[in-house]
Formats: sequence, structure tokens, C-alpha cells
Amino acid sequence: MDETILVVGASGKFAGLVVPELAARGANIRGMVHKAADISAVREAGAQEVVVGDLGDPDSVAAALKGVGRVFYVAPVALPKEAEVGRAFVTAAIDAGVRRFVFSSVIHPVLSGLPNHAFKAPVEDAVLNSHLEYVFLHPTVLFQNFAGAWDGIVQSGVIAEPWSNETRFSRVDYRDVAEVAAIALTEDRLLYGTFELCADGWFDRNDIAALIGDVLDHEITPRRIDPDMLPADAQAMRPMFDHYDTIGLRGNAVTLTAILGREPRTLRAYFEQLADRSRQSKDAEQRERIPA
Repeated sequence: MDETILVVGASGKFAGLVVPELAARGANIRGMVHKAADISAVREAGAQEVVVGDLGDPDSVAAALKGVGRVFYVAPVALPKEAEVGRAFVTAAIDAGVRRFVFSSVIHPVLSGLPNHAFKAPVEDAVLNSHLEYVFLHPTVLFQNFAGAWDGIVQSGVIAEPWSNETRFSRVDYRDVAEVAAIALTEDRLLYGTFELCADGWFDRNDIAALIGDVLDHEITPRRIDPDMLPADAQAMRPMFDHYDTIGLRGNAVTLTAILGREPRTLRAYFEQLADRSRQSKDAEQRERIPA
């Protein structure tokens, strides 16, 4: 395949996983990053070209899309005017002659009361009202969301979130999503599909605490944070907290398993990897303290 593939957000923690998957398939990759400091890392991950651009700047978007045949698009977390920016990007892709558009959206974008879901729907609408080849990826809650809280969980022995301990969620490792994205960008078998991407299991926080405790070999306590006690800047997420408090978020693992031709990565394996990294980091710190 000779067409250049643009990976938007190629230095990010999600799109950054797509780049090596594409490189392993011999794709011609152009990464789009927000900062010049990220160029070398994206090249090392496998991109032949890297451009600096801003999704809010039409000129830099047009430059990034020039000569591109296929696009992987995922919106940055908490992107202002996410729906408007996404729709404008779709228009720019069409104007640039892009042929295929793979969009990492979210599970259940029809949840109109949840902005982080609903903002994805207008972007899908724009693609569906075009002649673009498309694939929509609908990943559920990501394993990677635990990474930032991991050290605190280990040190405090508590896992706490602002919704009920009893509501259940599907989750997925974005490395599996990235593999699906690479398939969608380099093969035709997923064309015109919308794919719910979940690993197996519907875990509540009690289950998660037990799983982490088993991996760490010490007790972890699940706790609900009262959303009213959160700072003002977190209140924008209150609709999500309220939904999760009573409904949760569930999907089914059949689709991801079928696409990959194997079982998806498990949450236990992900926690084991986090635990191994923590131990390695602690060992490295201790070695540095030992005088030569």
C-alpha cells in the first residue's frame, strides 16, 4: 500500500500506539503532533514524516493532509469545541482528497446526555454524509485510565472514583484498539463498519479492587468519592459521573475477539504489567541510592 496515512495526535498516549502497529505493517506514515519536541519520538516509533499542526488552525490541518490517502483521527482529551473541530477536520480531509477515514470514537455516542460521548456523534455524521470510505471504532473505558492513578492506589491501598462501587463497566486495552485501527487503515475487511471494542468482563469497583489486591498481594479498598466534594473544574464531568453512578457502561467482547482472531488483552494482565513497572522503577531508585 503506497498511500500515505496521517495519524493525528501521533505523540499521544492513544494515537501513539497506532504508529508502531502501522509501521509493523510497512505503512507509509505521517504523524501529526502539536509540539516540535515530539517529532523525534514519533519518528522512532515508525513514522517516515512528522508535521507540527494544530487542529484549530485550518492552514496547518490542510498542510498535514496534503497528499494523504488515509487518516486515523482521534480527538485529544478535553478538546474545546470538539464536535466543531472534528467536523471541520472531516471537511478538510474531503477537500484534500483523502479516501479513507478511520475515527476512534467512543462506545455509545448516542448517549446525548454525556458530552464526552455526544461530541463524537456529529463527527460520525459528517463522515456518513460524505463519500469517504470509513471505519468507526467504538472503544469502551480504557485500561490505560488506571495508569495515572496506579501509584496512588498502591501507596494508599484505596481505589476511589466519583460513582458507585456497584455499577459495572466494560473496559479495553487501547493497544488492542490500535491493532484494529491498523487493520482498518491497511486492509479492506473492516470497511464501512462500526465496531464496539471491549475486552471480556463487566467489572464493578469491588471486582477491580479484588483484582488489584490479588496482583499486589495486599488488600485494596474500593471507595466512592462524593462528586459534590470534587473541585469546581471537575463539575463539568458531572453528567458522566451521575450516569456512571446508576447505569455504568457495558458492551460486548465478541466483536473485538472476532477482528483480532484472538482473545483481547485482559485487565489482570494489564495490572500485572503496571505492577512490574512499579517494581522495576523502585529497584532502579534503590540502586541509584547505593554509593559506588
